[in-house]
Amino acid sequence: MSHTQEFHLNDKRVINGWAFFDWANSAFALVITAAIFPAYFVAVTDDVVHVFGIEMSNSSLYAYAISASYLLIAIASPLLSGIADYGGRRKFFLKFFTILGSTACLMLYFFKGMDELALGTTAFILAMVGFAGGLVFYNSFLPVIVTDDLYDRVSARGFSFGYIGSVILLVGNLAMIQFSDVLGFPDKGAATRFSFLTVGIWWIGFAMIPFLRLPSDAKQKATPELLTRGFQELKKVWHVVKAEPNIKSFLLSFFAYSAGVQTVLFLAATFAEKELQFATAELILVVLLLQIVAIVGAVGASRLSEWKGNKITLIILLLIWVGICLSGYLVHVKLQFYGIAAAVGLVMGGIQSMSRSTYSKLIPEGTKDTTSFFSFYDVLEKVAIIVGTFSFGFIEQLTGSMRLSLLLLGIFFIIGLLLMLRVKVRHART
Repeated sequence: MSHTQEFHLNDKRVINGWAFFDWANSAFALVITAAIFPAYFVAVTDDVVHVFGIEMSNSSLYAYAISASYLLIAIASPLLSGIADYGGRRKFFLKFFTILGSTACLMLYFFKGMDELALGTTAFILAMVGFAGGLVFYNSFLPVIVTDDLYDRVSARGFSFGYIGSVILLVGNLAMIQFSDVLGFPDKGAATRFSFLTVGIWWIGFAMIPFLRLPSDAKQKATPELLTRGFQELKKVWHVVKAEPNIKSFLLSFFAYSAGVQTVLFLAATFAEKELQFATAELILVVLLLQIVAIVGAVGASRLSEWKGNKITLIILLLIWVGICLSGYLVHVKLQFYGIAAAVGLVMGGIQSMSRSTYSKLIPEGTKDTTSFFSFYDVLEKVAIIVGTFSFGFIEQLTGSMRLSLLLLGIFFIIGLLLMLRVKVRHART
């Protein structure tokens, strides 16, 4: 065990081991939440389902499942952050959430239809919690293994590992589903369920690399303050934010448009399957298109911000998002949806990276503990996902129309846009 106890900062082997965690769990984010599971869920369940005596559409239930998982995550997140930062239990919880998520992912293999609705929904919620919970501890390892001058470069390495790994598995899953008969599967449904198994195995399998290479926990005594530390940090940030109208306007804007951005990403596949009858293979192609265009979009947004500044860039991106929601309401042809997916890809990476860098410029100068500010930002984003996905499901449940739910998301973007107009962003000093 000594090789996990003793390590040096900026050790290439440890850094690559850390980045492999992104390779391991990004497969879940891409294959399960974006490409394959949403449409599968809608395809194998009845159009109308009854949950706890309440009648709703299957796609509303799927939206509520995402809301439920993020509610659990938002409640637990400050608690977990406190433990990650002060409790010396990083590796323990990294393993715990990885095992929870990957095991729940494996359980999805047994979800064949209405008879296993409770199993499928619960396993999906637990897998989401495992995924998001693991990220808290994965991110908290960064300052432990590298010096701050390498944060950006190492963080980008994790991102690129995650992107490459998840795309490799998704392409493999696409081939497996497309050629299911040649590979001996009884039908495409069986091949699709097998893809859930591959994600679970990939996740836990590649996670063994960071588990072996990352430094072991320095055992610290658990104290009652440890449990409330994260919440106290958030409270401190809230008092600062309340007194700063500029950062408050930005965060309210961020909250509004994040409810739209994340909901579009989570529910685009169910919309395409239900409203436009997309097959799984077509949806995988949409997601791959989205991923490739997102890289171009993120680079384009950073170039635009250098030219016009962060605020103008965010306003342009939000205007495009409003256009996407309106186009989604009107779309009736598959080819049009491919065009909308390309537009989503273009602004998806851009708005996420631009939001984070703009926020860092708005944090009061001289702030020593920026980690607490970003914890506040992350919790706000999680609550926005709860509001967005729940609203989407609720409007569809009331009206029976996913298209009207998309229009509602357009309103979130308009609110975000109006609030953004009030924000003043200081220029980075040259």
